[in-house]
Amino acid sequence: MRNNRPEASILVIFGAGGDLSWRKLIPALFNLHLNNWLPEKFAIIGVDLKPIELEKYLAHLRQGINNFSRSIHADDPDWQNFSAFIHYLSADFKESDTYTTLANQLKAVEQEWGVKANKIFYQATPPSLVKMIIEHLGQSGLLDDRQRNRVVLEKPFGHDLVSAIKLNTMITNQLDESQIFRIDHFLGKETVQNILAFRFANALFEPIWDQRYIDHVQITVAETLGVEHRGEYYDQAGALRDMVQNHLMQLLCMIAMEPPVSFTDNEIRNKKVDVLHAIRPIPEDKLSSFAVRGQYDSGIIQDKAVPSYREEPDIKQDSTTESFAAIKLMIDNWRWQDVPFYLRTGKRMSEDVSEISIQFKPVPHQSFPPTSLEDWQPNRLLIHVQPNEGIQLSFQAKQPGPQMKLGPVNMRFTYQDAFHATIPNPYETLLLDVMQGDATLFMRADQVEAAWTVMDPILQGWESTNPDNFPNYEAGTWGPKAADELLKQDGRHWFIPCCFDRSKK
Repeated sequence: MRNNRPEASILVIFGAGGDLSWRKLIPALFNLHLNNWLPEKFAIIGVDLKPIELEKYLAHLRQGINNFSRSIHADDPDWQNFSAFIHYLSADFKESDTYTTLANQLKAVEQEWGVKANKIFYQATPPSLVKMIIEHLGQSGLLDDRQRNRVVLEKPFGHDLVSAIKLNTMITNQLDESQIFRIDHFLGKETVQNILAFRFANALFEPIWDQRYIDHVQITVAETLGVEHRGEYYDQAGALRDMVQNHLMQLLCMIAMEPPVSFTDNEIRNKKVDVLHAIRPIPEDKLSSFAVRGQYDSGIIQDKAVPSYREEPDIKQDSTTESFAAIKLMIDNWRWQDVPFYLRTGKRMSEDVSEISIQFKPVPHQSFPPTSLEDWQPNRLLIHVQPNEGIQLSFQAKQPGPQMKLGPVNMRFTYQDAFHATIPNPYETLLLDVMQGDATLFMRADQVEAAWTVMDPILQGWESTNPDNFPNYEAGTWGPKAADELLKQDGRHWFIPCCFDRSKK
């Protein structure tokens, strides 16, 4: 875990002219600069095919900071100080000369500084280019220093188990696993990290964090947006690949993992892999009892008419790709035996919200008269990942009046109210961790492959049978009726996320 500023570092961004750099990476780095977290000796080298003068490139990046930075515009002199870090190389990723030029530029920066620097190669490119770039980096000797040379990879990490194994094999032929940082921005969110602190730094919850007291867990990641400009990619991926295999499975691991012996990166990741290995395989002949898919129809969201999935740009008119997925998973170990984990995600849903709901079992004996329990609800712990990050505990209390009547009340914690500070962009946390060499919040090869092992039977089952009812949920709702049946068969129902309005004290 970090405790000071990183050593001298050079960040090379392949695809530096793209949307990820403009919206996420550069604004995150600018905020790190403002908060004095960047190394004293630091440089950014943007590499892209686009021929553009440095002055125009910097103006483009400055506009991105003004649009997407969490707290401040890029005003002088802060921008002047930060922009001095940035260099631009217009080059073709396919040409070996590109990497010779890059190596010379990196060497010149180190000679100017008089120190060896960490060299971080960020792949902000389409997945199809990753193999080529890494092979060129390896051939040019830019990955030889296993202590200082690192590669950052964005998802997707494969398309299924076979492709994930192939990708990991290719990468580890050029790099040691310790040099590879597979980034998932969900793990950089403050609330997700706070799950570990909440569980393992407090004596109140860990003793009841198991099958004796917890009835079930729900994880919801919902979006009101459609596929937007990602139609071509999304129609090849779908909700299960795009969200469940990575984001939701990571949240499940954080909730279900065993207490770590220490907070070192491999110890944390070992515990997550143990969870994935303990997930019960889904029977092929009972897939519909464990996994549900959906595709949105046209509808109304925030008083605005939106088209169906098949009417979106770059989507096939007869597409059978799912925009919604809900699955039930069981973890076969002592802590979680017979406790179902329900995961769902979808586009064009009612709210933009990511939330974990942990419902506790009822008390073993209810001594209160039935008339006092008309408003009774189960004890529930809600972890709000976004928006309005925080934690809420729902429990029973006596309502005011002469009669014994119970009703639910809430204890709430929000980051904004508790710390009076803006929450860092996840990329701020993750980029700083890469510079520090801390891989705690990044996925290891075996973790990626274990998650695909869980997802593959669902994908294969869905791909072997085309759905005959798509589209099957209206935009602006919480998904198809079949998702409700998934819980109803167990005598449960989905908890509607409350979106955690901080105005309610």
